[in-house]
Amino acid sequence: MPFTLEDRLAVAELIALHGHFVDDGELDRLDELFTADVVYDLTDFGQPPLSGVAAVREAALALGAANPVAHHVTNVVITSWTDDRAQVRSKGLGVRADGSCGSVSYQDTVVRTPDGWRISHRRIVLRRIPLGGLSEPA
Repeated sequence: MPFTLEDRLAVAELIALHGHFVDDGELDRLDELFTADVVYDLTDFGQPPLSGVAAVREAALALGAANPVAHHVTNVVITSWTDDRAQVRSKGLGVRADGSCGSVSYQDTVVRTPDGWRISHRRIVLRRIPLGGLSEPA
């Protein structure tokens, strides 16, 4: 089955739904976002990658009040695709209860399943340095 405009829209909506589900506490719906065997890579946070939807849910619960109160996803770009798989980049902003915020980049692999598109691998990269670390000429 070819990758269509409808697929592009479904993938973009899938990426956007993560923030809604997490912010609304609908962690029982994470299986609508992720494959059962998802790899959720948190190594940029000094944590090992999580394996499976249950591990992602448990990690969110363990973080508790330290979770951002709002996850905003922007700049969704599908960088490559085949009929049943796509690579997706997006930006994320997390707003904490105290008003501070942080920025990440999501690097996702999404796959077509019988239930629709799902994220099978997500790498979260912290944004710490402007311009991707490019320094000004001396």
